[in-house]
Amino acid sequence: MTNKMATLTKGEYIYGDGMMSMKVLQRTQTIVRYQNIYGDVYYGIVEDGEILQLSSTFNEIINNELKFDDIRVKVEDVKLLEPVRPQKVINFGWTYAAHAKETGGKANLKEPFLFLKPTSSLIPNEEEIILPSLSLTNQVEMEGEVALIIGKRGKNINEKEALDYVFGCTIFNDVTARDLTKTDPQFTRGKGFDTFGPLGPWMVTGLDPTNLRIVTTLNGRVVQDGNTNQMSLSIPYLISWISQVMTLEPGDVLATGSPSGSCPMKSGDVVSVEVENIGKLRNYVK
Repeated sequence: MTNKMATLTKGEYIYGDGMMSMKVLQRTQTIVRYQNIYGDVYYGIVEDGEILQLSSTFNEIINNELKFDDIRVKVEDVKLLEPVRPQKVINFGWTYAAHAKETGGKANLKEPFLFLKPTSSLIPNEEEIILPSLSLTNQVEMEGEVALIIGKRGKNINEKEALDYVFGCTIFNDVTARDLTKTDPQFTRGKGFDTFGPLGPWMVTGLDPTNLRIVTTLNGRVVQDGNTNQMSLSIPYLISWISQVMTLEPGDVLATGSPSGSCPMKSGDVVSVEVENIGKLRNYVK
């Protein structure tokens, strides 16, 4: 087999059985989960507009065991899927003081406001956010966020070691029926509709999640512009805090909260959330 991975200069490669297993020494990689034209689902490494297809499972990937099966595909020729299929989607609310104030919440909380989203809410990049019937809600808003993907099992995690449990970062849009979260005693209904959890387009390893700019646009107009360094509760604290409550498992998604600027969406709108060093998550409202 010929070496088609020459551009990945920082790695050690072991050949055998018609595929290449590689232990990648560099920590920063863009990893995507996608479906090809035949309906098969793979993980891959994104590089220069192409995907280097892997036969590795998610557990192998988080253990840095990347099996390259000698196939390259163009990003535009495949359907991008959610980067992971998590056991749980954990959401932290009101972690930005200005967003807490604009939505009727409490700013500068000493402990995070916690809620969960069902995995049935998740959709990938470029798919449609389906607005519920007007009989259920008439105020659906976007919330652009940085999301963390957990890479190893953790319980009672020390805050100083918390970032070691993060495998990678991705982008999340915490779509919210704002009228329902203001009237219901808890957030499940307002946050839990199908398609209310756009996630993607991929995950990037090796980033510092505590200093990432988030820009959300609605039909090309900037409506949110913030940075995770503005959070009133630190990301290591959030990881440590939630691990006292529930065990974190590989693949779990932790959405870290939204900066100010959340506003209503209507059918026909296009919403994009862009995070520096990750990319852009774009979805269409229907």
